[in-house]
Amino acid sequence: MRYYIADMHFFHESLNEQMDNRGFASLEEMHQYMIKQWNKKVRRGDDVVILGDFSMGKGAQTNEILQQLNGAKYLIEGNHDKYLNDRKFDKTLFRWIKPYEELKDNKRKIVLSHYPIMFYNGQNRTDSEGNPKAYMLYGHVHNTFDEYLLHNFQEQIRQADRPMAAGTSKSIPCHMINCFCMFSDYTPLSLDEWIENDRQRRAAYKWKIN
Repeated sequence: MRYYIADMHFFHESLNEQMDNRGFASLEEMHQYMIKQWNKKVRRGDDVVILGDFSMGKGAQTNEILQQLNGAKYLIEGNHDKYLNDRKFDKTLFRWIKPYEELKDNKRKIVLSHYPIMFYNGQNRTDSEGNPKAYMLYGHVHNTFDEYLLHNFQEQIRQADRPMAAGTSKSIPCHMINCFCMFSDYTPLSLDEWIENDRQRRAAYKWKIN
């Protein structure tokens, strides 16, 4: 099974009181909970793609966290993954480290980037029943005003009609999913689980200042 998750920010203690307002009493409590949630879901034979900003710690600290997590790990590099430049970091703890990737997941194209891509490769592709054949998975924006803007952008795109030949038009698919760890209670999810998670979250979406 393959799972996805973004922006865990191990060793980023200020997120308990700022921006995310995660609410853990300490850094240690946050780490223990995130590790527990990960290992409750992920088995040794599973794959997990991390969509950036895994850790704010140093190389040796990040090694220790990765060694406690089940499954094979793959990293889409984020802007806060500075431990990658630390000589003490063991890069073999990730199967690969890339800034961008495109994968297949049950015959669907998955575009993977830490940063949201508004017009992603394969966006207009649908199957014979009109279901999307491509999804864009991202992180970076957490649950900030930027995510609110992206939500509104997707709504606009989905309501638009692209002019086609002979005076016809076609609706524009737009399936960008924010895999922010707090949206899944710090649990890596499969693509289908993220699709349902995203559907439910956006149906009741209302941005507010924390």
